[in-house]
Amino acid sequence: MFVSILHLIAYSLLSLFLLIVILRFLLQLVRADFYNPVSQAIVKVTAPFLKPLRKVIPGFLGIDMASVVLILLVQLLATFILATILGAPGIIANPLPLIAWGFVGALTIISGIFFWCMIISIIGSFIAPMSHNPLLVLANQIINPLCAPIRKVLPPLGGVIDLSPIIILLGLQIVDMLLGRFAAFLNVSPQIVLGYW
Repeated sequence: MFVSILHLIAYSLLSLFLLIVILRFLLQLVRADFYNPVSQAIVKVTAPFLKPLRKVIPGFLGIDMASVVLILLVQLLATFILATILGAPGIIANPLPLIAWGFVGALTIISGIFFWCMIISIIGSFIAPMSHNPLLVLANQIINPLCAPIRKVLPPLGGVIDLSPIIILLGLQIVDMLLGRFAAFLNVSPQIVLGYW
């Protein structure tokens, strides 16, 4: 019972931190507004960890590689902590599968972020279409790189009904299915790998 409670607490806290780190990566990738209060909070939490990494890890093709490394480091640390709590520290003897596990887990979280940002955007467009709520603005900025190409091909029907959310949600379901198959192929253990399982 104590082990289960400790595992739940550790998994939840580590997942929250990893989510924040992944959001920092995505915000830079989509060039979101860093003056948004939500963005500012994410930057403040991640800056102490990213600044030292950026001194030794340069960006590559506009991608913040320090954030990618931090995501994998958090995954590896989380796997070590969770495996230790569950009494299976031997599972971390070989780091190569753990890196693959961490990568797949991070991709499931990214897919989940896009899914929930799409849901927030859809609900926000019905409830408060002209709202400047920081969370709604940020959600729209995150999903815009996915929506924009689809909107060019399929403009809104009658100038009102936007089909891009349906196509994106369908695409995310397919991505989740593929990630699930890949995770099964790698024998990912959801109890010790952070992800949107």
